[in-house]
Amino acid sequence: MPTDYLKRILVSRVYDVAVQTPLEFASGISQRINNTVLLKREDAQPVFSFKVRGAYNKMAHLSPEQLKHGVIAASAGNHAQGVALAARRLGCRAVIVMPITAPQLKVEAVKRFGGEVVLVGDSFTDAYAYACELQAREHLTFVHPFDDPDVIAGQGTVAMEILHQRQEPLDAVFVPVGGGGLIAGVAAYIKALRPKIQVIGVETEDSAVMAKSLAAGKRVELADVGLFSDGTAVKLAGEETFRVVSECVDDMVQVDTDALCAAIKDVFQDTRTVLEPAGALAVAGARRYVAQHGWSGKTLVAITSGANMNFDRLRFVAERSDVGEAREAVFALTIPEERGSFRRLCDTVGNRSVTEFNYRISDERFAHVFVGIQIQSMDESTRLAEKFSAAGFGVIDLTTNEMAKTHLRYMVGGKSPLSDHEHLFRFEFPERPDALMRFLSAMNPEWNISLFHYRNQGDDYGRVLVGIQVPPCDNAALNHFLEELGYPYWNETNNPAYSLFL
Repeated sequence: MPTDYLKRILVSRVYDVAVQTPLEFASGISQRINNTVLLKREDAQPVFSFKVRGAYNKMAHLSPEQLKHGVIAASAGNHAQGVALAARRLGCRAVIVMPITAPQLKVEAVKRFGGEVVLVGDSFTDAYAYACELQAREHLTFVHPFDDPDVIAGQGTVAMEILHQRQEPLDAVFVPVGGGGLIAGVAAYIKALRPKIQVIGVETEDSAVMAKSLAAGKRVELADVGLFSDGTAVKLAGEETFRVVSECVDDMVQVDTDALCAAIKDVFQDTRTVLEPAGALAVAGARRYVAQHGWSGKTLVAITSGANMNFDRLRFVAERSDVGEAREAVFALTIPEERGSFRRLCDTVGNRSVTEFNYRISDERFAHVFVGIQIQSMDESTRLAEKFSAAGFGVIDLTTNEMAKTHLRYMVGGKSPLSDHEHLFRFEFPERPDALMRFLSAMNPEWNISLFHYRNQGDDYGRVLVGIQVPPCDNAALNHFLEELGYPYWNETNNPAYSLFL
């Protein structure tokens, strides 16, 4: 069956608009996972995605009459850009139906290429249904993002380039999977020419439509899909892509959002390129598959499929990448609400770098503290939890708790009836392990810390918000302490936000 697509791929008309992208050695990733990793840089296409290959190949095979009436497509963004660019090159009208959740970056890019954008629904499936209605009304030709032989063949040229660029042995190619167009084309070509190379599909855990379909032996439609990796947010795999994948793909692997964020960071460190989540999917999958199967010394290709990243997502990616790389453990700790507890907690943490510390006085007996700590491996979080427990602190490991990582860490606080004589200060702590201990050692032990929030954003200084309960008779001593400490600080006690919320 793979030979069915071999000729289609070899004669695909993609290079009128697409370019042959580099196959680059990823030194940092390779060293980290102890395998040779090569990145097939499809993010370097004119539309920053491989999708232009399949879109143009399909449209280049349309008749002059079909081109005259125009084309229509449904897409979360990258296929939309490919269709719009191809339409501009071929001189035809292009109507693109996109879900309202599509990143604004991709919407604007489609418009710049001359596409007519219609925003409908929350997912690709919703946009697809409306596009079918519009196609019938306006007699347009539908350009499917994945479930079309010409589209699949166009995407298969990625594999053609890989085998041409890498004559030496390859062990596996990792391919991101949404509806299945890319992996179907890649797997068909590789299995026709070099069947010993494994082709492994990578999906997000919340959009694993292909893996679930393969397990069921038939196409399965998901009720919902995750939208972080919007380029692969597909509820139903293609009929033709499912057929090809069933026969040609060796295995599938799923990754979570944190692993995707870590992969985006990995690729940036090696290439100085920021991938979109779907674009980093194959890298995240390679990392997980290697860990699961104990691979070492193999040569792997990961297809970096796109770089259409909304800028405002970068803060979230940076926040979550440390967890995805097992570099941050997050805990909820319960400590006695008494003087000295805070310092005893810091002694237990030791010289480890604290990434976050959230605390607000709320109870006369116990304090609940939200702590992030830099770690080197995931099993270190377990050892830390045991150490906190042995020190007499109540501990809950939140490292894999989605709600805590996404919401709770920003919501620790509120007004407190126990915050009498509280002064609020904003500090810049030098980013070194002993900065907090120096602060605590210099502070009068009779004063109580009633609020503490710290988050390391990778700067040279840690930004810290501290509430200190100081009796009025000690105000002069407080001023002396602040000056002697030597850390830059701002008095926020009269800040209106403080009176409203804290």
